[in-house]
Amino acid sequence: MTKRSITFYLNGRPVEAYVSPKDTLVDLLRNLDHFGARESCGQGLCGCCTVLVNGTSVSGCLELAELIEGKNLDTIEGLDAGGELSVVQQAFIDAGAFQCGFCTSGFILMVEQLLDENDSPTPDEARDYLSGNLCRCAAYPEILDAVQLAADKRKSLQKEPA
Repeated sequence: MTKRSITFYLNGRPVEAYVSPKDTLVDLLRNLDHFGARESCGQGLCGCCTVLVNGTSVSGCLELAELIEGKNLDTIEGLDAGGELSVVQQAFIDAGAFQCGFCTSGFILMVEQLLDENDSPTPDEARDYLSGNLCRCAAYPEILDAVQLAADKRKSLQKEPA
């Protein structure tokens, strides 16, 4: 199968990669040693493979890699700033919002996107927004706690003088 070169931004850095027409974003990320997005259902139903393309969540198991040409691809690996966890990542730790961790990266990216769109989601709004992500360990109460912790922390950081 013929591979072609594509260029895009991965977590803010320019990347050139070679992909075949059947490669998905999960395949591409594996080839680039990024393992946070995990294929689980292979049908875009569970959220484990969630990545952000130009700031919008997509299922990495369904999105063809060649369609990323010229776009921004953000993964869980790009959230930490110089080794410091994002507010949402820290909230997941503080709330104990993961058990096995398989779904965690997808949930964290979705919560980042949620809080970018709605800085004060109600539990029902968060539950609805995250309904496309599944946690087989059933850490849902803790995940909702993490959403609230992250929303509160983000608001307090915005109030702090620079």
